[in-house]
Amino acid sequence: MSYKQIKWMILFIPTITVAIWEYVRHQFLLPYISMDLGNWLTPVLVYLVTITLLTKLFRILENIQKELERARSAKAALEAREELARELHDGIAQSLFLLSVKADKLEIGSNGNQQEQNVLSIRKTIHEVNRYVRQAITNLRLDRDENPVHRTSPSLLKQVHAMSKDIRTPIHIHWDLEEHHQDDKEKIELSACIREALINMDKYASATEGSITAVGMSHSWKITVSDNGQGFEGDPFAKKNKFGLRIMKERCNEMGWIMNMYRKDGRTIVEIQKGGLI
Repeated sequence: MSYKQIKWMILFIPTITVAIWEYVRHQFLLPYISMDLGNWLTPVLVYLVTITLLTKLFRILENIQKELERARSAKAALEAREELARELHDGIAQSLFLLSVKADKLEIGSNGNQQEQNVLSIRKTIHEVNRYVRQAITNLRLDRDENPVHRTSPSLLKQVHAMSKDIRTPIHIHWDLEEHHQDDKEKIELSACIREALINMDKYASATEGSITAVGMSHSWKITVSDNGQGFEGDPFAKKNKFGLRIMKERCNEMGWIMNMYRKDGRTIVEIQKGGLI
């Protein structure tokens, strides 16, 4: 029995009970039951029906409500775990991978100045990991809606240049995207998607050259990340170990963007698009 059916039964059963009782009383019981006695028996009959039948319906209704609450709690817990996994992946896991890349550079560094720069870069990444961990802990303790943190994110282009310097693959950047009217959330989500594409390029593709192209305005744009690496076979989003790609796809879907990943002319291309065709 559905929740809606139970509510309608609770509403109609007393009314139907009184109607049937009044009909039977006036048609068949008037010679045996006086009007005064019948008037007293009507609320008693309604009370008995309420105790016997409606109480059971109310109990069923309460059980359904409890099941709904448990389902909501389970869903909220699952969403919290997914959000934490996303934050850990975007912040800590990626930074640790970049840290290993910088450690490799330090190991093969030939001159003192280069090694000193690599050491400073590693220290910076360690501080970023520490910040990501603290932010993840804060997000677990505080409700974001009740404790919003308003800040202005840096230019997306500056973030992309910083990302390109952190990986081993040489990156060519062609940036013609007007980001003056983009809000911080768009910049944060785009930055995370571009970082994931660059990490995959550097970690899995064995590419020797990559590029980032961005064109458009705040309401309609397209960003393309491509490389000449070994590429992929089949559906990359269906593979179990491609957790970062699935997160990137989910981010784009949540923002209402279109994301495509395909091979063309020996290159792997990741496209993220908002609005009409560019």
